[in-house]
Amino acid sequence: MKNFETISDQTKDFFQRVFEITRLIPEGRVTSYGSIAKALGTAKSSRMVGWAMNASHREKDIPAHRVVNRNGVLTGKMHFNPPELMQERLEREGIKVIDDKIVDFESHFWDPQIELGS
Repeated sequence: MKNFETISDQTKDFFQRVFEITRLIPEGRVTSYGSIAKALGTAKSSRMVGWAMNASHREKDIPAHRVVNRNGVLTGKMHFNPPELMQERLEREGIKVIDDKIVDFESHFWDPQIELGS
């Protein structure tokens, strides 16, 4: 992926919209890349949501650790330094993780379309 500073304004706007939703995920809850994409009205852009999460580490107050894949797997952990940090942050919020997967994912899932009424 390109450096965040060199990408288009349109992509930056998309990233900012992703960051806004991500900041709303409550502590102890998680959502998926696809759910954020659907809430933004761009259901097929879950990969771009992932790119936004990768770029989010340069921003402040974005709980990127709360965004996982549709099965509750910590697929973005390699973008944390160290990679175990994603799991550590989730566990500090009371979310149990075994083998890089959230235990009882459905009970921790936060759907932005429902919660934000989009």
